[in-house]
Amino acid sequence: MKHVLIINGHPNKESYNYALSEAYLKGARKRDDVEISQINLNELDFNPVIESGDQYNSELEPDLQNAIAKIKKADHLVWVFPMWWYGSPALMKGFIDRTFLPKIAFKFEEGKVFPKKLFKGKSARLIITADTPRWYDKLFMRSPAINQLKKGTLEFCGIKPVKVTYIAPIIKSKEEFREKWLTKVYLLGEGLQ
Repeated sequence: MKHVLIINGHPNKESYNYALSEAYLKGARKRDDVEISQINLNELDFNPVIESGDQYNSELEPDLQNAIAKIKKADHLVWVFPMWWYGSPALMKGFIDRTFLPKIAFKFEEGKVFPKKLFKGKSARLIITADTPRWYDKLFMRSPAINQLKKGTLEFCGIKPVKVTYIAPIIKSKEEFREKWLTKVYLLGEGLQ
């Protein structure tokens, strides 16, 4: 049985990101060899700021403890979020800061330059919505939102491969465009990609 965790980083339940998250979920539910969990970050009760500035000793709220248990159990993580100011929403960044912690996601070892990756064996899919065309994000901005989450967080902790679905431009997009992407994301879920 494969364990899939869908993490929705959009703070608004009425957003297109929620529709995309549901499309992936519905596709994955077509399979009988998968167990699916879902985290909608705006439903969690947690402080996104590490108050003491000390990742090692920050006290974890029950919702974060539950989220960490789901992340550890998952074989495949699906992140659905909008790109805002070439990054993820503050809520999502705070969630990562509070859950991808030393001794949970990675572990520093004596005499080693790079830490031990504690999330090896997991894969991920990023489903990103944006108003910026992909060519501009890639050529001129160098894909900061993708690089930060894919390379700076997930791969740093051992999660590979990390595949990306970039949906843009959302602003002024027509219903046909959005429906086409909902179908594509549904099929990603059905194929567990």
